[in-house]
This record gives sequence, structure tokens and C-alpha cells, in this order.
Amino acid sequence: MKFSRAAVMEALGDGLLSFPITDFDKEGRFDADSYRRRLEWFISHDISAVFVAGGTGEFFNLTLEEYRDVVRVAVETVAGRLPVIASAGLSVASGKLFARAAEEAGADGVLLMPPYLTECPQDGLVAYARAICDATALNVVYYNRGNGVLDVAAVRQLANDCPNLIGLKDGKGDIQALNRIIKTIGDRLVYVGGVPTAEIFAEAYLAIGVNTYSSAVFNFVPDMAVKFYRELRAGNAEVVKRITQDFFIPFVDLRDRKPGYAVSLIKAGAEIIGRPAGSVRAPLVMPTSEERNQLEKLVGIAQQL
Repeated sequence: MKFSRAAVMEALGDGLLSFPITDFDKEGRFDADSYRRRLEWFISHDISAVFVAGGTGEFFNLTLEEYRDVVRVAVETVAGRLPVIASAGLSVASGKLFARAAEEAGADGVLLMPPYLTECPQDGLVAYARAICDATALNVVYYNRGNGVLDVAAVRQLANDCPNLIGLKDGKGDIQALNRIIKTIGDRLVYVGGVPTAEIFAEAYLAIGVNTYSSAVFNFVPDMAVKFYRELRAGNAEVVKRITQDFFIPFVDLRDRKPGYAVSLIKAGAEIIGRPAGSVRAPLVMPTSEERNQLEKLVGIAQQL
């Protein structure tokens, strides 16, 4: 861990966040060399932190050993230039193992994913998150998504119980609920926008004090992603509107055609720009040739924006 808690919170609270895809070779194995090149390219842009092995990075499809390699390569490549946040979760036991592996690899924090599959009561989610927070010295950002959505009382309980809980990443897009949390908990936590294709929520996030978000499309249109973020923060509503209309709305329409396309289209986009990372792993599937052609047109549009 190279960054202080305050430095990590500062990085997560202001600036565009990148979530790189995970590189696989033709046999579907982790490709460390390709991943290194991708990370070097990522951090050559204006971003404030790197989240590795996240949702866009197919955390849910990585073995623990692969995960160790992904985080190790990321920490070595980024080399202290930006905070590196890795994922943990699935169950209490596995979450502790992933968090420990991230700590051993030198990560600066973990993004705590929801539990796997089962329905979850609020007190159970608090116990789940607390157990994993207590098992690591790393900074923890809780991913409020799927079957792991916490209400305001649960977030307050965790913030009181876990000093190393530093942030909440919103993966649901319920602005009313998120606003209640922010107004209740205040700056005890840092808040990150994290719905799929978060740019479509960016203006609403900013209005309630969420200054940053994770950009998946950064993987294949980084210049446009950075421009959108800068113009959003500068209050240039016309530019934000144009990029949203010309790129993000058609992209979301394409994304919504099939579950999992929030990841699959990102890998397809990376291939289109000449930075392939292999295919997604089952149960995800790659887009059809017709959908890929549509995405290629959107990439062309993005490069002109």
C-alpha cells in the first residue's frame, strides 16, 4: 500500500476513474504482457485511480491465483503513480482471501463486491461487509449493487464500525436513496458513481455531490471519456448533451440488448481500436458481428466528438 488513506480518498473523490478489462490470450488464459501494455496506456491519460479485476475486469470469472497475478502485475506496472484498487467479495471466506491477496500484492484498497447469488437481509449484509473489512488493513469501498444494496442505516452502521471503510460506490442508480445516504453520512465516506455506463447518470450524480464515476468506455474511447468528464465538471452543458446524444444513448441502447453486454461490448471496443484483450468468459458472450459493426460506428463517432 503506497498511498495514505487520505490520499486514496482524495483520488477517489475527484477525477475520472478507470476500470480496465482483464486480458486473456487465445486459450483464455490471463495474458500478463498484454495487461501491462494496457495499464501503461491507461495511466498515460488523465485519470485519478485504477480499479483492477473489477466488474469490467471480470472479477467474477477469475480464480484466486489469476487474481493474484492481475493485482501483482497492476501494482508493478502502475508503480505508485496512482492508487490501485482491487476487488474482493463473493462470500465472507473468499472475500477475506481476495482482500488478503490484494494486500500482499501491494494494492491500496479493495472494492467490496456483493455476496454471490443469495438474497440478503440488511443486518446480514452489514455482517458480511464488516467481516471482510476487519480482515484487512486496506481501504475498502463498498459496491452498493445487485443483491448487496445497503440502506442508509446499514451504511451508517458500517461507517461507524469499520474505520477502513472509506467509500461507497453506487451501482443501482437510485438517486433518491443515494442522496439520503450522502446527506446522512456526509464526508465520512467518499462517493463514486458506478452504474454500468455511468456517464448516462453523470449529471444527476454531480447534482447531489458525487464528483466522480467509473468509466468503462474509457477502455476504447479514452479521449472522449476524459473530455466528457472535463466538460461535465466545467459545467459545459451543451457539450455534455451532444456527447450524451451522439454516443452514450446509442451505446446504452446497444448495451441493453443482452445481459452482460456492459462488459462484452467493452472488450469488443478494445479490439476495434487495436488493443484486443481476448473474449469474455462464460456465462458472458461476445456481441454478434452486426452488433460489433454498430459499435465500430459509435467508436468512429466518439473519435470525432
